[in-house]
Amino acid sequence: MSTPSHRYHITTFGCQMNKADSERMAGILEEMGFAWADEPDDADLILYNTCTIRDNAEQKVYSYLGRQAKRKQEQPGLTLVVAGCVAQQEGEKLLRRVPELDLVMGPQHANRLRDLLEQVLDGNQVVATEPVHIMEDITKPRRDSTVTAWVNVIYGCNERCTYCVVPNVRGVEQSRTPEAIRSEMEALGQQGYKEITLLGQNIDAYGRDLPGVTPEGRHQHTLTDLLYYVHDVPGIERIRFATSHPRYFTERLIRACAELPKVCEHFHIPFQSGDNEILKAMGRGYTQERYRRLIETVRSYVPDAAISADAIAGFPGETEAQFENTLTLVGEIGFDQLNTAAYSPRPGTPAALWENQVSEAMKSDRLQRLNHLVATKAAQRSQRYLGRVEEVLVEDRNEKDPTQVMGRTRSNRLTFFPGNITQLKGQLVQVQITEARAFSLTGQVVGKLRH
Repeated sequence: MSTPSHRYHITTFGCQMNKADSERMAGILEEMGFAWADEPDDADLILYNTCTIRDNAEQKVYSYLGRQAKRKQEQPGLTLVVAGCVAQQEGEKLLRRVPELDLVMGPQHANRLRDLLEQVLDGNQVVATEPVHIMEDITKPRRDSTVTAWVNVIYGCNERCTYCVVPNVRGVEQSRTPEAIRSEMEALGQQGYKEITLLGQNIDAYGRDLPGVTPEGRHQHTLTDLLYYVHDVPGIERIRFATSHPRYFTERLIRACAELPKVCEHFHIPFQSGDNEILKAMGRGYTQERYRRLIETVRSYVPDAAISADAIAGFPGETEAQFENTLTLVGEIGFDQLNTAAYSPRPGTPAALWENQVSEAMKSDRLQRLNHLVATKAAQRSQRYLGRVEEVLVEDRNEKDPTQVMGRTRSNRLTFFPGNITQLKGQLVQVQITEARAFSLTGQVVGKLRH
């Protein structure tokens, strides 16, 4: 299995944590001698890194698996792996449904991929879904970009939102030590990465489980402390973090974002609903008034901040009036971007068992109305960039127009402009914005480049 002739393909569903896990597993496979195959049918190890947040992601996994299971009947040497949250949730049921599977592994086991595959080689079908303490990871991820990279800072989640399966599948919060995070960032800086996104399912909880308290009785390790600690890592020009929880987003953290030049002016703070009764039913632990005050505080420290969020339409029991409270919140705050979803009942979550489910037709109608408002508000927010000069970190070529390159502003707006990718990749460029759409910008280079 460790000869260079072996090839692997990973298909990733879901969140940034999953993308980061896939990159780590790709790193392990490449250390084992596997080479990447662009097409699953050219690979002799196929790994699906799965997500349980929405029902259709789960159905997709089963349809992909069905195709590869058939192929395995003709090619017994094919290795099939399901990782991630569906694996954690379904466990041995997956093997019963798809007996051709070789390995089913939960997200906490990503770092153990080599050991688990060795058990498969010995002729075992393996299910690894038991809770483990996550081992500090020293395998280098195969990053999908050479410019930006994810760095996990906390795994798991202790929240108990009634719609969310994450705590069941990703386990309790486990923070990495500041030293481990900094050393991973230093290695990335040396490899030429310019931008790091610090990741956690609930990143504001970072450090609560690490020992140490300040003389004032505050946890010694918080996300704010971590930002100060890693801010001067050489080579890293930009730092982002996600995903935040409104309940733990402190003024001290906002002040740090305003003070630290490398921290980007972009905040991802999901609100999920604009109605207090629904927020209570969701178990979110804040009110829409508190959420609004938080956004006001962010804008008082960082006036031009881009704010993105997540929202759910059609949560069980949601009335038309309650949904309109969400529309009002979206209309009044003016988000730069909003990830929206119709509520999808997940197995093992309280809300899935409630009798007051909203009909599919109503969920779909509300989602469309929400999306329409989101696009309208995002287009209005985008207008402020017209004529401005923005710093853009060049990531790649524009697939649709090879004469253009693409990158992101500090506020995370996708930006296209004419340029040569071989000269510009990984550079910070001053771009004057000539066109502003709801979710992207176009411009012209005006300033000199910075390496």
